[in-house]
Amino acid sequence: QVQLVESGGGLVEAGVSLRLSCVVSGRIFSNYYMGWFRQAPGKEREFVAAISWSGGITYYADAGFVKGRFTISRDNAKNTVYLQMNSLKPEDTAVYYCATGQGWYRIHDYDYWGQGTQITVSS
Repeated sequence: QVQLVESGGGLVEAGVSLRLSCVVSGRIFSNYYMGWFRQAPGKEREFVAAISWSGGITYYADAGFVKGRFTISRDNAKNTVYLQMNSLKPEDTAVYYCATGQGWYRIHDYDYWGQGTQITVSS
């Protein structure tokens, strides 16, 4: 059974940094791409970032909200993917999900998802 467990969310003030973690079990972690998505209240889930099997290739949302503030990375020895988020803004408030699969930025590229971790950024 494949499981993804996110951690690192919380209530923070604008301008601070957070690092999300996602631990994967039940599949060979290094065989799959990993992605981060987010869903704000009343909005559709959107792509944030993705990383290739080895970590050598990363891909970020074209939307302006990433703009060098977010960095995805992975540690295959720990079956863990990370999302470093700097200079957080109130508009970053959302539930953040990690996912494992064979694709890049499309939701249907990923076949397993975590339960999500809430990030709330106050102004």
